[in-house]
Amino acid sequence: MASFSLSDLEMTIRERASSGDPESWTAKLFAKGMDKAAQKLGEEAVETVIAAVRGDTKAVISESADLLYHWLVVLAIAGISLDDVLAELERRTGRSGIAEKASRPQSG
Repeated sequence: MASFSLSDLEMTIRERASSGDPESWTAKLFAKGMDKAAQKLGEEAVETVIAAVRGDTKAVISESADLLYHWLVVLAIAGISLDDVLAELERRTGRSGIAEKASRPQSG
């Protein structure tokens, strides 16, 4: 198993976000704001789905890495930590997915 974690990536993103480095994609995304970061997250999600449907294992791995990176950028811009999301997942553990979903407020 790799020793690199999502927490490591989150820390790298936070460091680069405020670096002002003109060569940093992360700094550029933060400068462009949530709209651009969310757009990139959506693009990577679609590309991951397409790779999965095609059965292209290498592309699924590559696109998944892009997806996780852009997801963490969106979280950081929103002021949400990975720990916040993990705490929510932990809260849901032990409940069936169907029961958990039914307990959510209905929208629309």
